Amino acid sequence: MRILLMGNPNVGKSVVFSRLTGANVIASNYPGTTVEYVKGKVKVDGEFAEVVDVPGTYGLEPASRAEEVAVEMLRKGTVVVNIVDATCLERNLNLTLQLLATDKPVIVALNMWDEAVAKGITIDVQRLEELLGVPVVPTCALSGEGLLQLKERLRDAHPGTLRFEEQNKWRTIGGILEEVQQVAHRHPTLGEKLAHATVHPISGPFVALAVLIASFEVIRQIGEGLIRYVLEPLFRAAWLPLVTRLSELLGHSGILHDILVGQLVDGQIDFGQSFGLLTTGLFIPLAAVLPYIFGFYLVLCVLEDVGYLPRLGVLVDNVMHRLGLHGLAIVPMMLGLGCNVPGGLATRVLETRKERFIACTLLAICVPCMAQIAMVAGLLGKYGAAGFVPVFATLFLLWLGLGVVMKRLVKGDTPEILVDMPPYRFPYWKALLKKLWMRIRWFVREAVPYVLLGVLLVNLLYSLGVINFLSRVFSPVMTKALGLPAEGIGALVVGFLRKDVAVGMLAPLNLSLRQLIVASVVLTAYFPCAATFVVLFRELGLKDMLRSACIMVIVALSAGALLNQLLRAAGM
Repeated sequence: MRILLMGNPNVGKSVVFSRLTGANVIASNYPGTTVEYVKGKVKVDGEFAEVVDVPGTYGLEPASRAEEVAVEMLRKGTVVVNIVDATCLERNLNLTLQLLATDKPVIVALNMWDEAVAKGITIDVQRLEELLGVPVVPTCALSGEGLLQLKERLRDAHPGTLRFEEQNKWRTIGGILEEVQQVAHRHPTLGEKLAHATVHPISGPFVALAVLIASFEVIRQIGEGLIRYVLEPLFRAAWLPLVTRLSELLGHSGILHDILVGQLVDGQIDFGQSFGLLTTGLFIPLAAVLPYIFGFYLVLCVLEDVGYLPRLGVLVDNVMHRLGLHGLAIVPMMLGLGCNVPGGLATRVLETRKERFIACTLLAICVPCMAQIAMVAGLLGKYGAAGFVPVFATLFLLWLGLGVVMKRLVKGDTPEILVDMPPYRFPYWKALLKKLWMRIRWFVREAVPYVLLGVLLVNLLYSLGVINFLSRVFSPVMTKALGLPAEGIGALVVGFLRKDVAVGMLAPLNLSLRQLIVASVVLTAYFPCAATFVVLFRELGLKDMLRSACIMVIVALSAGALLNQLLRAAGM
């Protein structure tokens, strides 16, 4: 038996899935999270049945890639569990009636039942079941209420008996609502007042600014705390003696020593500068970057699950339209601050090729991942605002300017934003922690191999003299246009594998503040890491990926050269 969980976006399908199966699943509180379906198992009548969390859809006539997947999965399902938001019954019944018309066995889960009660909405469940002709079960996925009954009644699912003509569908829905639903008058709750304030054109930007400042302060405190009090001491106490002993066994020099341990700094191993596989290669992703990644994804998970991100999307919609996007493009941008790979994957919530191309290109050029932000902070931290402001102000201006240009040059349409506005709610912490664990696990699995590969590649290229050759070839561009030493070419080479490692390679070069600013901007706008390129290829195709890459090179070199001249003129 294959059980399909189907419903509109943001009705709690993923949380129901997690409750029924106990499997790992990303459950988010904004539409479009589950672009690719996930599977699990549940025991029904003593036998295991497959449960599929189908992408959210508003109907069975696909208007996006996610809805195409939903319709395709429907053809392969045995039983459909239609997850319905009990607080928005009228809108949700549109899909319900379409599912009943397929003659598939259906059972309806009236989810968010607790919120309906809190809003003064009363639904006659028995009468609704009679009218639809299929089982109806009130549920609250966050608390688990009704989930056992839903599981027990899966065996009762059957094709609906309700018949209607397509042109009279909404009249049929209206008739159902008149019979089963009553709404009592009540005053707005504190949560509803807060929800209104966060999208109001006057108060909304101030709330967004406060959320942004608070978020990054939390991320900074978590990252710095884990590095200072946990991971750095752990590396020095447990790992440093082992690699020091290995260095002694290898005679403190030689090609193998340089690859595994790296160069000794004043006769000692320096995890930040030695640049060996077992020193810098492990220290950077695990001790210098992972703490910030953990903090970022924790904050992002909370913002997703309390329901703030859709409101942020509505708030920035006017700005995004000037860039050829709509408001929900803020979601991949924010994900990209954690890592560009999930940010690129999240562009699937955008409907048109134009939007996806612009979003992916802006993401790769102008949105540094948290790993890279952490490395930039390490390089420029001692300069304070004098170092950070020019870097991030330049990236922001590039984001705006490049978006405006691409809106005019890239053919296609930018549709209006259509997004459900969920009520603010407390997260289901078990699902949130699962989501956090999955993202952290993914980062470790994907990032560490690329960092090690980058360190290995650079060491081999140095040993073979390739870096020195490239330095001579590109010296005019590096020194005259960008104002950087020729040795910086090594950072550009490894930047294709891991940009955060490339930024870290600038530390031993003793660059001036102006050079550090220019180099940080160029490396951010330069090619994304190899993993991001794989995503760009999957999402855009080869032709558009190559176009995007050309834009990256032109923008990186042009912005770096212009910034170098402006900073020189300013006396840096």
